[in-house]
Amino acid sequence: MKLLALMKKEFARFFGDPRLLITMILPGVLIYLIYSLMGNAIFGGEERYAFRVYVSGESAVVDVIDGAVTQNGWTAEFVYLPAEGAQTAEEALEQVQSGQADALLVFSEGFDEAIAGTGGDSVPTAGLTYNSESDGSAAFAALAGGILENYGRPFAFTVSDSAESVDFARSMMAGLLPFLIVIFVFSACMSVTLESVAGEKERGTLATVLVTSARRTDIALGKVLPLSCVSLIGAASSFLGVILSLPTLMGISVDAAVAGVGALGYVMLFLLIVSVVPLIVSAIAVVSTLSHTVKEASGYTSVLMILMMVLSILAAFVSGIGDWAVAIPVLNAVVSMQSVLTGAMGVWQCLVSVGLNLVYTALLVFAIARLLSSERVMFGK
Repeated sequence: MKLLALMKKEFARFFGDPRLLITMILPGVLIYLIYSLMGNAIFGGEERYAFRVYVSGESAVVDVIDGAVTQNGWTAEFVYLPAEGAQTAEEALEQVQSGQADALLVFSEGFDEAIAGTGGDSVPTAGLTYNSESDGSAAFAALAGGILENYGRPFAFTVSDSAESVDFARSMMAGLLPFLIVIFVFSACMSVTLESVAGEKERGTLATVLVTSARRTDIALGKVLPLSCVSLIGAASSFLGVILSLPTLMGISVDAAVAGVGALGYVMLFLLIVSVVPLIVSAIAVVSTLSHTVKEASGYTSVLMILMMVLSILAAFVSGIGDWAVAIPVLNAVVSMQSVLTGAMGVWQCLVSVGLNLVYTALLVFAIARLLSSERVMFGK
């Protein structure tokens, strides 16, 4: 009952101040605006592409790609080999390289049957070749590549000439987006958490709570749980900002964006954002507990924010980060978000990152309870 009363007090403090609610919604709005503007700058324009694509082999995924092309207001002519002007895949490849065609799709024999699990034990394969010097070819590759990466049962998929400017831009976006999410979520958490303990020290209300029979663990949970719930509003806002801005950001339709990331990818993105929220709230609450005034807590939190920024931006510009990143709080979520957005998602990596972030949160809550029990920390004695 004491825990519920403490939580109710924190909720009342938040919902009694409309300005705090605005700070929760603001991150998603900013993410949507910033990335929509970036997407319009990169992919904006009134291009009406008419693709010519050679296809070797057969697969129903061609119809899915054709539907996504139409959704974007483009058209596509899929020419199955052998065809006039290109009898073999090698000749089709030459036409792609010369700019006479936009792409070459190659499917192994019995591709759809193998995907459905009725075509034996052979591993299905698919390949996409395009010309990086052609805007139309690059646009088709971005669209078709995202669909193929998430089509049915796992299969061997290769993209030729993958070091393209479009792929580089997509990788940079995937690197910067998690960075912005973490920074905006941190700002939202800081606005409601900063004075959670330090503010009550200044007002003298914390001493009243500490002399009651409430356990220190209950007091710590009474701070972290409601503040995390409130901050989840900011997390949900950021998540919606990501979803709504992705189509413009990647220069594709909503259907293609959903197909590119996948339903599971969006679920993982949301879980990763949610796991970061209580971790950040707990970290700020520790700083607030160690501080004697809100001004002092604000200074220490600025250092904490810089650390979060370094961890968040590290994965965007440092290549070769391995599986060990899942053990580092915040960095694990950022790396996992990047893997989702680039189509190289590892489900185990995402789930382990979520689990470890919750474990770190529990440890910080325990640390807050111990600090609340220290007279030297609470009263400077």
